[in-house]
Amino acid sequence: MSLDISGGVLLAVLLGAALHASWNALIKSSQDKALDTALIHGLGTVTALPLLAVFGPPPAAAWPYVLGSTLIHIGYYTSLAGAYRHGDLGLTYPLMRGSAPLLVALASHALIGEGLSPLAWLGVLALCAGVLTLGLSRGALRGQGDEASRRTALRYALTNALFIAAYTLVDGIGVRVSGNAPAYVSALFLFDGLPYLSLVLWQRRADLAPVRAYAARRWPVALLGTTASLGSYGIALWAMTHAPVAMVAALRETSVLFAALLGTWLLREPFGWQRAMGTGVIVGGVVLLRLG
Repeated sequence: MSLDISGGVLLAVLLGAALHASWNALIKSSQDKALDTALIHGLGTVTALPLLAVFGPPPAAAWPYVLGSTLIHIGYYTSLAGAYRHGDLGLTYPLMRGSAPLLVALASHALIGEGLSPLAWLGVLALCAGVLTLGLSRGALRGQGDEASRRTALRYALTNALFIAAYTLVDGIGVRVSGNAPAYVSALFLFDGLPYLSLVLWQRRADLAPVRAYAARRWPVALLGTTASLGSYGIALWAMTHAPVAMVAALRETSVLFAALLGTWLLREPFGWQRAMGTGVIVGGVVLLRLG
């Protein structure tokens, strides 16, 4: 496998990042973010069944990675819920997504023997810095409650970055072992959405009637989010069979840029100089990764 990234793979990952941003924008504009997130991931189980019928299951050697990633995702969803309980999405989401690619890059050499060139390292660092600059551009560190809540939110967010890095590495290895990215991602989505859906239903077990009514009304929109989520991660896993995991992980976080653009276009959010600066750093990082 090449230790650089081709133009075709780069464009595919950027398309996947745009898909990732689209379903996150759907949740951001939602009246019930937790339930819409649960619906999107829960419907992944339903969507995965026909895909497995078409592509078949991954080979036996890949199933430990599918199950391992599912277990890691339980920790991911638990930390995600904790981060959003103590801090706003505007604070916690950029920290999770901006830190994880750096952790993947640091671990990938030791765990899977993938080293990056100095130029590629600069690209990873630029993308992480750009994601943090862009994501925290609206005063996310202000208006977050008391100091104790902020510190708790930061702990959850940084812990979740570890979980993101962990499942990225596990899935990067697993999809290569599988040799069939559509089969692997279909098997992963068969189980991945159930933990968070179960968590949300358990939290609202005292009165499930509003949950059923909301799901009946929102499932067509949620299904669009499911399709975007599956397509986004499927593209990323396919790309990891053609390029270093660390490069793909970093490029995937350009979704924060697409989310900012969607927010400006659809939600009339101001762009501002800090977002413009973050955009420039992210674009520079993409160029460095392509050259590296």
